[in-house]
Amino acid sequence: MRDAFHEDLDKISDDLVEMTRLVGIAMTRATDALLQADLSLAESVIAADDDIDQLRRQVDDHAIDLLARQQPVATDLRMVVTAMHMASDIERMGDLARHIAKVARMRYPEHGVPDELREVITDMERTAAHLAAKTGEAIAHKDALAAVEIEKDDDALDQLHRKVFATLVDHSWAHGTEAAVDATLISRYYERFGDHAVAVAARIVYLVTGRYADQQS
Repeated sequence: MRDAFHEDLDKISDDLVEMTRLVGIAMTRATDALLQADLSLAESVIAADDDIDQLRRQVDDHAIDLLARQQPVATDLRMVVTAMHMASDIERMGDLARHIAKVARMRYPEHGVPDELREVITDMERTAAHLAAKTGEAIAHKDALAAVEIEKDDDALDQLHRKVFATLVDHSWAHGTEAAVDATLISRYYERFGDHAVAVAARIVYLVTGRYADQQS
């Protein structure tokens, strides 16, 4: 019975790792759609978000089933409940990639961002994809030290977010209010993507240690 229970926990963990893989791909593809004005790619990202949502429901259903059947306590209970919270945050990461794809679709056939923001948006995508991959690895290995590092890595996204704002408020900005609003929202989506990765990381620390990172002595 205990072996079966831990096999079920491993399946939940595998689903969470797969979710991080899918949201990383979604963010990369959404960015490509945005920068290349690729309507079909944008549509595919929007449609593929259903797969991430389905995995989130699968994690929740599996976790609730384990709670009902096994009535876990102590560390096992912490693992089941924490998994549900992590699935929610990772799903939101997928939603944010979908939002970027929707901007690409809305602005088609024009490119979603002006030329002077292409480099910083590309850097934001690379950083976000790295965070998704690192989050998946930390979940897979239950690595609290790697999870703590995710918050530090997220600082790079925050810096890029500020760089976008600096460009928007510069007197040389010549693309009008609509483009500025788009850029503000897009940058915020990347920044929030990183915030959700940090939230997952905090839960990994809690899962392993029983304490959140800011409670560590």
